[in-house]
Amino acid sequence: MSNQVRRAVIGIAAAVITLLGAGHPASAHGFTSSVYAHVSEGDGGTVRTALGLEYDLLVVSAADAERDDALFRAGTAAFESGDAPEQAAALNTHRKSVVSYVTGRFSVASEGRACTPAPVGAFTMSQREGVPYAGLLLDWTCPGRGDAHTVRGGLFPDAEGYVTGTKTIVTYEVDGRSGSAALDAAHPSFSIDQPWYARFWEFFRLGGEHLLTGIDHILFLLALIAGSRRPREVVLAATSFTLAHSVTFLLAALGLVDVEAGLVEPVIALSIAVVAGWYLWRLWRRGTHASDLTAEGGRFGLDRAGWTRLGVVFCFGLVHGLGFAGALGIEAAWSWTLLWSLLVFNIGIEAVQLAIIAAVFPLLLLVRRRSPAAGRWLTGAICAGVTVMGLVWFVQRAFGL
Repeated sequence: MSNQVRRAVIGIAAAVITLLGAGHPASAHGFTSSVYAHVSEGDGGTVRTALGLEYDLLVVSAADAERDDALFRAGTAAFESGDAPEQAAALNTHRKSVVSYVTGRFSVASEGRACTPAPVGAFTMSQREGVPYAGLLLDWTCPGRGDAHTVRGGLFPDAEGYVTGTKTIVTYEVDGRSGSAALDAAHPSFSIDQPWYARFWEFFRLGGEHLLTGIDHILFLLALIAGSRRPREVVLAATSFTLAHSVTFLLAALGLVDVEAGLVEPVIALSIAVVAGWYLWRLWRRGTHASDLTAEGGRFGLDRAGWTRLGVVFCFGLVHGLGFAGALGIEAAWSWTLLWSLLVFNIGIEAVQLAIIAAVFPLLLLVRRRSPAAGRWLTGAICAGVTVMGLVWFVQRAFGL
């Protein structure tokens, strides 16, 4: 292969990695946020919503929208101190501004008519994935209350310029119905009496979007694809990854696994670097002129190194499953209300994962068959870029940079 072609191959691979990694430092999921809402029966025939909102985002958004500079100063100082009682006190001191911001962008209606909100109790503080979240209870009084309740979520919109793509995860037990829904800018509302297939689509879409916006998960998958020489290898690797993250995903729903994001996120980043670096090490050990990096032998045509790779992928898949679970804020013990949503969310992840494999792997296979040398340089350049990104994210997440 000529030096010109070689430079072009490396340049293309480097551009792909740069585009994927650009603007996605420690989180690698972009600047997004999730709002959590549980809808239930309130006192005196009201509808109660228990909201969970990211604290620092709530402070800056409410202060900006309500022009409350004192809230901004007190709230940001409390956030920097990391003191939960101080954070709650800042919100409660400026309760009017914060509640006004929330109720202006989150609402409940009954039979098409707006319900009137009233705050219940004081703001509380909790942690989700290592991030401080503010809790707010609201009781909604609905005129001529009927069963067709509609919930609309528009908190932290893109137009405010602080985050992009806010998701509102809603669970409900009201009107004799229970279930869950996912709201975003494209689908800002839902009716509690919606059919099952509408809920299915919402969480299927949410799972697919989470994988597509989770650049670290995509790079991990890209490393698996680049390091696989034959279709059965990438199928086995993807299956191992799927089984592993499904296990921890469901264990988190059962409340049997609870690992802080401060540990999960660095390990996810490290897994990217290890899986990509594994291929680079094999490439170096066998030599750049090796015709094939995978020896035939054993069950499924895998040698000892192939089975070891599957074991490593499975172990790291367990950690990625905790990252997927965190996207839905799964912290409580088993909930039948969430079970259906979790399974559909996982199906959405798998559908996008398979689509990426179906689109990328045949192209790499074609390059390898046309020019083995170009294939080695291309996959090597991809894995080198993925390794660098994984190590950078690991350092950022491990040391909070």
